[in-house]
Amino acid sequence: MANLPPHNYYTFTKESLRLQIPHNPRIWIGSRSCSWRIKNKNSGLVRAASAEFQETFAPFEYLICRENWRVRRMMETQEIRDVAYVQAEAFHEPMLLFNHLFFEFFKAEVLSGLVYRLRNSPPDRYACLVAESIHDLNKGIVGVVDVTVQREGPILEYLHSMDEYLYVSGIAVLSKFRRQGAATALLEACDVLCSLWGFRYLVLRAFEDDYGAQTLYSRAGYSIIYRDPPWVLPLPWIGVRRRVIMAKKVDKPENVE
Repeated sequence: MANLPPHNYYTFTKESLRLQIPHNPRIWIGSRSCSWRIKNKNSGLVRAASAEFQETFAPFEYLICRENWRVRRMMETQEIRDVAYVQAEAFHEPMLLFNHLFFEFFKAEVLSGLVYRLRNSPPDRYACLVAESIHDLNKGIVGVVDVTVQREGPILEYLHSMDEYLYVSGIAVLSKFRRQGAATALLEACDVLCSLWGFRYLVLRAFEDDYGAQTLYSRAGYSIIYRDPPWVLPLPWIGVRRRVIMAKKVDKPENVE
């Protein structure tokens, strides 16, 4: 699609399908199993995007393009190992002995979890988003985030009569690309996906003592809705840390009906 002429609307014809969509790098047809209606405010033209169109074109569209980064959905078979590596590098705790061996075990565990989620989640209930450089595709995938539809009762109590929400987890950026805006781009892509899938809230968890992560999420519009109760004591030597739950309300975009 990057090579198409810069018209306000692109028209695709595939058998009986005819669809016109706006040329806008921030809008992405996000789910292969859902239909979206995109409206031109000036002409009032509306077309419905069928599952056939989304299956054909959606993997190549970007949810967001900002500064140096763009974010899209992972192409499952080609990129799943790269995604597992990014998350493993971000979350692996270095060991004094046999660190490389433990890293490989951890990466295999991350890969297994990705495969399980992909096989057992409908495409409009789970997505793995990947960030890559706008200017240099040879850098490959530099960041990832998982987005899953959830309906955890205690959290819904804070979300104003919502039945479900999008849960953001596993956000990770390769160490050499951190503090360059990739994580912010991933969070903005979650906002777009939340709107396209028809949800109003995004929810994530953070460690209470991870002030850097909380600052990142606060700047992205998240606020704390829950803290672990006082009797949950931090025990870092056995991996127990107090957590907070943060949420963000996302407005429905005007050009998606």
